[in-house]
Amino acid sequence: MPEETPVQAKFALQRIYTKDVSFESPASPVIFTKAWKPKIQVDLNTRSKAVADNTFEVVLTVTITAKLEDDETAFLVEIHQAGLFVAEGIEGEQLRQLLGIACPNMLFPYLREAVDALVVKGGFPALALQPVNFEALYRQAEEAQAARQAETAATTTH
Repeated sequence: MPEETPVQAKFALQRIYTKDVSFESPASPVIFTKAWKPKIQVDLNTRSKAVADNTFEVVLTVTITAKLEDDETAFLVEIHQAGLFVAEGIEGEQLRQLLGIACPNMLFPYLREAVDALVVKGGFPALALQPVNFEALYRQAEEAQAARQAETAATTTH
């Protein structure tokens, strides 16, 4: 009986694309006459889904709000930076880590550039997003989910 050859693990980036972009500057042009000392809030999120056998879409979403001291919104940016990735012979936790850590790391430079370009084209000073530790974010999300599951199990046990 012939031995089966183990499946060789394969991971590849197929395409990077911008899925959605929004830029709003509700107080322009008056906002340009005010002192530029903004409070910047950055919300970052990732999600992934299978789109075909061994092909996954990963979307890195950022929403950035810049407000001045009087709480007036200078600008609001939202970008969904996406990529198609092929992962063959990779399953379970290893696949989840790939989609939750490696893929967002590959998408982030494109997201950062898109944010900077939109903000500058909107008439504001350049905004360089700081590096993100996607591994730490992944671990935090895993721990939070485990805590929720433990809490649910505790409340359903009488």
